[in-house]
Amino acid sequence: MYGEEFTKISDLVYEGRGKDYRAEAEYLEGLVRARIPHARSVLDVGCGTGAHLAAFTEWFDEVAGLDLSESMIEAARAKDLPASLHLGDMCDFSLGRTFDVVTCMFGSIGHPESVEALTDALRCFARHLEPGGIAAVDPWWFPDTFLDGFVSGDVVEGGGRTIARVSHSVREGNRSRMEVHYTVADRETGIRHFTETYVASLFSREQYETAFDQAGFDPEYIEEVHRGRGLFLAVRR
Repeated sequence: MYGEEFTKISDLVYEGRGKDYRAEAEYLEGLVRARIPHARSVLDVGCGTGAHLAAFTEWFDEVAGLDLSESMIEAARAKDLPASLHLGDMCDFSLGRTFDVVTCMFGSIGHPESVEALTDALRCFARHLEPGGIAAVDPWWFPDTFLDGFVSGDVVEGGGRTIARVSHSVREGNRSRMEVHYTVADRETGIRHFTETYVASLFSREQYETAFDQAGFDPEYIEEVHRGRGLFLAVRR
């Protein structure tokens, strides 16, 4: 889970590294409209600071977000979006209503620690969807696409800050472990450094598809999007 220090710089870091939240949201909206032309409501699970939500508000009448990180939810609330925001665990939440669409982006579905927990999360998604509703899930890397020992580095600038980010990712059994170091040079407060470690499960495509089926979905996998991780579009039976 992302910490408070990273929350403060997350939008700048990701956008500086080339992530286009609006383009991703627009792509999803097009896929949804092709299947549910009159979809009005969307829930984004693992919504972070609400960057996808901001775009969704252009195309959906009712928008909601859920995240396990209190600091991320607070950052989303600070944007004053026309969206309802909820603190909760994707494997066990209940909002007391259903939506036309549930999204889970940016590999957040890798957080469950087992196939059983993954299935629990997808069952939660199903309970929050109308029959015929769509779950759009951006998976984390599959075991055969994850690059063990991968390293990367970036420098981004904006808002009076320069941020250097370096990362190293390794496989540990059926999980990935990514250690990330951030050095932040701020015009007002000087230089600080902090690290975060992100652990995610390396579920196979077959494990995802089985979990979707057991949760009551008919899944379709779209390849070659989201930097090669692909996208699952699953219709609730």
